[in-house]
Amino acid sequence: MNVIPCSMKALKGLYDISSVEVGQHFYWQIGGLQIHAQVLITSWVVIAILLGSVIIAVRNPQTIPTDGQNFFEYVLEFIQDLSKTQIGEEYGPWVPFIGTMFLFIFVSNWSGALLPWKIIKLPHGELAAPTNDINTTVALALPTSVAYFYAGLSKKGLGYFGKYIQPTPILLPINILEDFTKPLSLSFRLFGNILADELVVVVLVSLVPSVVPIPVMFLGLFTSGIQALIFATLAAAYIGESMEGHH
Repeated sequence: MNVIPCSMKALKGLYDISSVEVGQHFYWQIGGLQIHAQVLITSWVVIAILLGSVIIAVRNPQTIPTDGQNFFEYVLEFIQDLSKTQIGEEYGPWVPFIGTMFLFIFVSNWSGALLPWKIIKLPHGELAAPTNDINTTVALALPTSVAYFYAGLSKKGLGYFGKYIQPTPILLPINILEDFTKPLSLSFRLFGNILADELVVVVLVSLVPSVVPIPVMFLGLFTSGIQALIFATLAAAYIGESMEGHH
């Protein structure tokens, strides 16, 4: 049973995925490092939108909430309910993590559908939603995997590893590989759906530039929201599973 080599191979495969490119990209050369600039630029815009929204929401809270405060309270309650459903009664400490993942992915996905990134000209490549790049989705999936292991170890200690031999020790290799393939699944699902949606819109705009792409763009908004919900739900479910034990 070459469990450790297989696990290391799975991690190396996830790392190698970050070098996958579709089309041309814009890079910054900082020292000996090559920085994926077009992803950073759009990610900073998304972060600025989120930070600006938070500042507006909390700067002057009212006893009788305004419409804007009601909206942000509804978002918080939605994330709390999602976390509680998947994790259980000990969901509280994980709300910031799940909420951050959901909001960043949601705003990133919608930015690709709503913001006219392509009017900003770059020397090479073009701007798009951060989540249509495999580097971003891998960067989101890896902390989720770390959180998954941390939750199990902090709750059960070394006894957490007993789940790998349940219901029978014969399944040890499969149970180990299952944990290492979860970030792969999270990365590819989000990356593939967002990239495919943007490519479909681009093709339709080039072929039928007036009417047909509009319904597809609205469908893209819906799909983008669903993908953010799926990622956050799976992340919370993995954390809840690690705290409760193997099912």
